[in-house]
Amino acid sequence: MLTLILGVLLAIAIAWALAYHRANGAAWSLALAAGAVSLPGFGEVPAGVLAAAWVAAAVFAAFAVVKPLRRAVVTRPLFGVFKRVLPQMSQTEQEALDAGSVWWDADLFSGRPDWKKLLAYPAAKLTAEEQAYIDGPVEELCGMLDEWDINHERMDLPPEVWKFIRDKGFLGIIIPKSHGGLGFSAFAHSEIVTKISTRSGAAAVTVMVPNSLGPAELLMHYGTEAQKDHYLPRLARGQEIPCFALTNPDAGSDAASIPDFGIVCKGQHDGRETLGIRLTWEKRYITLAPVATLLGLAFKLYDPDRLLGAEEDIGITLALVPTAHPGVIIGRRHNPLGCAFMNGPTTGKDVFIPLDWVIGGAAQVGTGWRMLMECLAAGRSISLPSMSMAAGKLGTRVTGAYARIRSQFKTPIGRFEGIEEALARIGGTTYLMDAMRRLTMAALDMGEKPSVISAICKYHMTERMRSVINDAMDVHGGKGICMGPNNYLGRAYQTVPIAITVEGANILTRSLIIFGQGAIRCHPWVLKEIRAAGANDLAAFDAAFWGHASFTVANAARALWLGLTGGKGIPVPGSPRTARYLQILTRFSSAYALLADMSMFVIGGSLKRKEMLSARLGDILSHLYMMSATVKRFHDDGCPDEDVPLLTWAMYDSSFRLQVAMDGVLANFPSRPIAWLLRRIAFPKGLTLTAPHDKWASRVARLLIEPGPVRDRLTAGIYLPRREDDVVGRLEFAMEAVIKADPIEAKLRAAQKEGRLPQRTLAGRRDAAVKEGIIAPAELEHLVRTDRLKRAVIMVDDFPNDLSRNSSQENTRWPLAASM
Repeated sequence: MLTLILGVLLAIAIAWALAYHRANGAAWSLALAAGAVSLPGFGEVPAGVLAAAWVAAAVFAAFAVVKPLRRAVVTRPLFGVFKRVLPQMSQTEQEALDAGSVWWDADLFSGRPDWKKLLAYPAAKLTAEEQAYIDGPVEELCGMLDEWDINHERMDLPPEVWKFIRDKGFLGIIIPKSHGGLGFSAFAHSEIVTKISTRSGAAAVTVMVPNSLGPAELLMHYGTEAQKDHYLPRLARGQEIPCFALTNPDAGSDAASIPDFGIVCKGQHDGRETLGIRLTWEKRYITLAPVATLLGLAFKLYDPDRLLGAEEDIGITLALVPTAHPGVIIGRRHNPLGCAFMNGPTTGKDVFIPLDWVIGGAAQVGTGWRMLMECLAAGRSISLPSMSMAAGKLGTRVTGAYARIRSQFKTPIGRFEGIEEALARIGGTTYLMDAMRRLTMAALDMGEKPSVISAICKYHMTERMRSVINDAMDVHGGKGICMGPNNYLGRAYQTVPIAITVEGANILTRSLIIFGQGAIRCHPWVLKEIRAAGANDLAAFDAAFWGHASFTVANAARALWLGLTGGKGIPVPGSPRTARYLQILTRFSSAYALLADMSMFVIGGSLKRKEMLSARLGDILSHLYMMSATVKRFHDDGCPDEDVPLLTWAMYDSSFRLQVAMDGVLANFPSRPIAWLLRRIAFPKGLTLTAPHDKWASRVARLLIEPGPVRDRLTAGIYLPRREDDVVGRLEFAMEAVIKADPIEAKLRAAQKEGRLPQRTLAGRRDAAVKEGIIAPAELEHLVRTDRLKRAVIMVDDFPNDLSRNSSQENTRWPLAASM
């Protein structure tokens, strides 16, 4: 009996090892044959059992090795079932799946990420020219911006700012130099938007939109040479102000269902009959529409008279229409939460345009959805994530300073544990956000267009921006909620929902896009199976299907083992500081690959309607990506020991959230027996990961409330004026003054405790301290200056009872001006 038990255990171990290492059919066949040969060695085996073992080994080998036999007998029936149950995919869904590229997200879906490859990717860097532009024109632009004046006095950028933006090439960041643009990298684009955003959201949006999804990018990729030569130099010089109109009142997130339409027909243009399109549209929420001179327009094109070919329903098409063209109507402005960037509706009815106004000309009619999907990956990865990054960096800088300057109970509030908890979330989240941004920019600059990763960036960075700003507001208390020239957080707080909403509502992005696209695009086999079914290619389906089966079995074996060991023992590259995190990521990558596979297998085509389940599956993939990016950032920065608290907090927080998301999938999985089995594989020892420990929160908080290289590195790239009369710059002076005043205050407290300063008033004690030689006159002068700076930081703006505009200018705009 003992021999038999040992034999069974040996067989299980060999099968597990083969599955773990994804052995091929030949290896499995040899193992089965070896098992049949060794059966007599475990005792007397009935001849029938021995024969059955050999038959099973032979049959398995025949099907595993002889592919034509397997295809004919096994795969063909499965192929028929697969084609019947495969849900129909619309053209727009197919184009969305085909758009962009797959990058590191595919490794995370594989169950076996190649960490050497990740760490070898080049870090995002600026060229000397790009750095000079940021240090020059960008810095100068930020110095011209006054957010209170822009949003509360003008509701617009000042004329001189508009002129500067045009003249200095801000509208042509992505346009190649050959067409008069700056031709900067994605990372430079992100750094520019981030820096401007730390000064003014309205100015950042004004710069961001022409360089995001819109006429310039569409022309660069799909425009005719004549269109590029005409428009790109004008866009780069600011002679044209572009906007792009996609959203219709009846088609927001479901942009593929836009009711705006065009009819192919002949009409008059420039005094002669021309083949063209008669357009009717109604668009809203169009940024820069009120000032645009060039309207990018998305519509459905129909050709009832077959003037272009055999198709009547041609599909979504994109065109460029000058806003001065007859029939184009730019409506009155929208007011997006009081933010002064230009936004409004546009309409047109029976507006005739020539066919060559279609982006790409007649050759590109009907390809608009593919064009949008392919270009969206880059823009969605840069624009709103960069604005979110600005909120994180600025929130970190100002909240750390304020928490050091503001005191309660004779203690800086940044040293209270409750405030430390909020500061840790702010700092750790900012560290992780910037890691994600930098890795994604590196991908874009390598030529990738990662569609799934762009959705991860847009959703998670805007949501984490919300978290950072909320925590910053909590720490600032009344300072944050009283609007006025001296409030540096209120405007960011007000505009958070704008970022959450645009470029795809976050609820939609999380519930439908991240996993909905990722499960097919990033999976090593699913898309191959779908394409084989679409092409009716049995051989391709056979390779994909059995590859998929091997993949699933392997991930089950890996997930169980790695769950039991916690991933310990897996060899990983890089710093010892990050080795444990890479092991944990490897473990959860295998578990996620298995969970995603079983979700698609059990739920099938209806998975896209299980939005809460899909959202949690997307959360897991997102956290795998964010954690990967955080490790990559730590290595790219040279593994500095002083950054370890930020790294540790970010990795603990994200891994804990990942565990919660995976537990949520299992708790709500529709098949309870399969959910029970999956839980035993993924979490054989239960839920073992914890949220960041309090000691790490305290260490992160200390980094934020003390000047130093970590704080500077964490907030690098923001606009930081070194002027006491600037609302943000003043914080830096006040923080430095408070820290320098600490030992002086300590001497006063010690003298008072000893009874040497019996005076009742603060001024009296200080004067007496100077007379007694306890502190020097220069030290008293510093204390007075510190008091002045602290009060200027803490005070908020006040207005007449009717809150009339302009009334605060004289007294509250720069409280220090009168005393400087």
